[in-house]
Amino acid sequence: MQYRNEKLRYYIITAIFTAITAVLAQITIPLPTVVPITGQTLAVGIVATILGSRQGTLVMAMYALLGGIGVPVFAEFSGGPQVLIGPSGGFIFGFIITAFIIGLILEKTRFTFSMALFANLVGMCITMLVGVVQLKFVLSVGWAEAMAIGVTPFIAGGILKAVLAAYLGVEVRKRLLSNGMLKTTTTVTN
Repeated sequence: MQYRNEKLRYYIITAIFTAITAVLAQITIPLPTVVPITGQTLAVGIVATILGSRQGTLVMAMYALLGGIGVPVFAEFSGGPQVLIGPSGGFIFGFIITAFIIGLILEKTRFTFSMALFANLVGMCITMLVGVVQLKFVLSVGWAEAMAIGVTPFIAGGILKAVLAAYLGVEVRKRLLSNGMLKTTTTVTN
């Protein structure tokens, strides 16, 4: 019975954080390019900081899968395979890798604000790297133009989102652990 309860808790938390990602994705600031500023990247950092590598990656994979099959969970209530193969699809695939790397860094070090900030900054770079590669090939542009479209407009916001994700992620993780809502062998430190 205990095992089934733990498994159910795991799936419920995965579903809740997938939904949170979908909600934050709807916070968008349109840009005159093909890629808007969204709350998706904030969600990736928060999710990975709270849940770690394994479950954070699962949440982002579920998010990409739901959007890929047409559920309107991506930015501006979009969904479908055309989003995943379009100019911004690389960023969505990057979320899966980013969640794993952020969580892994924190699991191998400590769940502190400074380490979470470092992990989220690394994650921001990974998301941008994967995103700009697909952007370059989908739009058939050079590397400089792809960087101007997919990286430059997002640097300041990415840093701000990394700070927010680190702070919120560590604080929420502490509370979930102390309330017994999140089970892990990794302890939270100050």
